[in-house]
Amino acid sequence: MSESTGSAKLTATRDGRVLRVTLTNPERLNAIDYATMTALGDVFSGAADDPEVRVIVVTGEGKAFCTGADLSAVGGIGPEEVMDCASRMVTSVAQTPVPVIARINGPVAGVGVGLALAADLIYAAESAYFLLSFTNIGLMPDGGTTALVAAAAGRAVANEMALLGERLPATAARDAGLINAVLTDAELDARVDAAAEKLAHGPRRALELTKRALNATGLASLEAALAREKAGQMELLGSPDFFEGASAMLQKRKAVFGQ
Repeated sequence: MSESTGSAKLTATRDGRVLRVTLTNPERLNAIDYATMTALGDVFSGAADDPEVRVIVVTGEGKAFCTGADLSAVGGIGPEEVMDCASRMVTSVAQTPVPVIARINGPVAGVGVGLALAADLIYAAESAYFLLSFTNIGLMPDGGTTALVAAAAGRAVANEMALLGERLPATAARDAGLINAVLTDAELDARVDAAAEKLAHGPRRALELTKRALNATGLASLEAALAREKAGQMELLGSPDFFEGASAMLQKRKAVFGQ
């Protein structure tokens, strides 16, 4: 099975019991627009109704996993709709009954960090890094990352990533417990495929209940975090600091914040 949904920049291909989902916007380092976030939510939610799917592998085409929301492609869609769509995408990963493996083939930024960390197993290439650069443009982290990073790596790492907006290399992410392993490009596929193969032939219901139990503890605060992020982001999107941050980014200069 291979499909691409509407204008969404992704493919979903079933290889036996493994559903492989690939973001296909390499020219923009797999930044995701509204249509793609919607399609991702549909794919992960749909896995619950397909008994042939036992595990999902999500990755990006080219040199990046996902560098966040593609703001240039929002069009006439309002920010509240975009926030709700991103929240649905992240929760669909956490709530789908089958295990999800994130194959991190390169940089991960913005809401892409939420997509990656909502997965159950996360394997990254040595070239990968994680970046929450929201405060650099006058915004706050979203995509559930205020809960997902803290749940995996603790408050100190979450504060450093979210407040300073600096890159966290893959090796540092592994050492902090944010991801499972860092591998060479040559080793990445073999490790992901081995995990996917084992899960694909495991007991589906037992894996589902195990995932549900683990997430009930580790991701108990995700829903509340998404609500707080939406409220905060809706305020910040109308602020002078966001206008200055976005302008500075486009003009490739340092932002000068007034508030």
